[in-house]
Amino acid sequence: MTRLAVVLFNLGGPDGPDAVRPFLFNLFRDKAIIGAPAPIRYPLAAFIAGTRAKGARANYALMGGGSPLLPETRKQAEALQAELVRRRPGDEVGVFVSMRYWKPFAAQTAREVTDFAPDEVVLLPLYPQFSTTTTESSLKDWNKAYHGPGRSRTVCCYPVSDGLAESHARAIRGVWEWAGRPEGVRLLFSAHGLPERVVAGGDPYQAQVEATAAAVAARLPEFTDWQISYQSRVGPLKWIGPSTDDEIRRAGSEGVGVLVSPIAFVSEHVETLVELDHEYAELAQESGCPVWLRAAAPGTDPSFISALAEAVGAALERSGGVAPDGNWTCPRAHGRCPRLAQAAGARR
Repeated sequence: MTRLAVVLFNLGGPDGPDAVRPFLFNLFRDKAIIGAPAPIRYPLAAFIAGTRAKGARANYALMGGGSPLLPETRKQAEALQAELVRRRPGDEVGVFVSMRYWKPFAAQTAREVTDFAPDEVVLLPLYPQFSTTTTESSLKDWNKAYHGPGRSRTVCCYPVSDGLAESHARAIRGVWEWAGRPEGVRLLFSAHGLPERVVAGGDPYQAQVEATAAAVAARLPEFTDWQISYQSRVGPLKWIGPSTDDEIRRAGSEGVGVLVSPIAFVSEHVETLVELDHEYAELAQESGCPVWLRAAAPGTDPSFISALAEAVGAALERSGGVAPDGNWTCPRAHGRCPRLAQAAGARR
């Protein structure tokens, strides 16, 4: 019998109004988000958290006062554990949740995994597309916190996983059919944006988002009109585009409806339940879009959970280190890809 621990990583979210400001502070003090030295970054993070707390509380109030991300992630952990138990009946499996900016933090989860005393540990971010601002930050945080037993392997990304693509495609087709299969609808794959300089510095996120969207679109021949866009822009820096709001306005000006899919999100949270369902829905109406539909995030869809289980199995077949799941290789221009960095280190 093997004792297998799988650690799922996500950003986390405030669990109530009083947690909003400290959550924002934790977010903006992360060097992966604001690269300034700590003496500058910490006061700046406190200032940003203070100025944004009121608006953020209003957004979370639309969801009952706090983020649903942790309960959603725990449901995914339970579903994955059940699937792994089914696939590995001779093993003892524990699936744990570690959040980056709010509870449960890595230190708490690390203690839980240590108490479990695993033989094998698989680190599995719930960010399908790798970015230095999400996956790398979470993994660095974990590696500082965990000093327990077990041989570790890391799944750095799974942008073209069959199960991920199938889950998104099923959600898109489902909401389209629910609406009566309206014609003249543009499929808009909306992902969280990044500053251009992050991508220019070798971050592979945008290339992986494009790969995921293409994999999903290949399963949806009924949607010949599709576009990738980026949401949630903050700050004065230039971000990758086109922006989701600009694409909604363009669709409205062309008399085209929009079906938006949260292509970089696997759980429902503020960016989907508020930004897409409220803010962008209102913009679509104001812009004259005849149709506005939103596909659900993968959640506990069986295809997605199966994809996670397959990623765990593939990771266990490796001797160690970091690798993507499935047939994915980052272009060499993306030097911040952990697999490319690992290979470069081995050559030195």
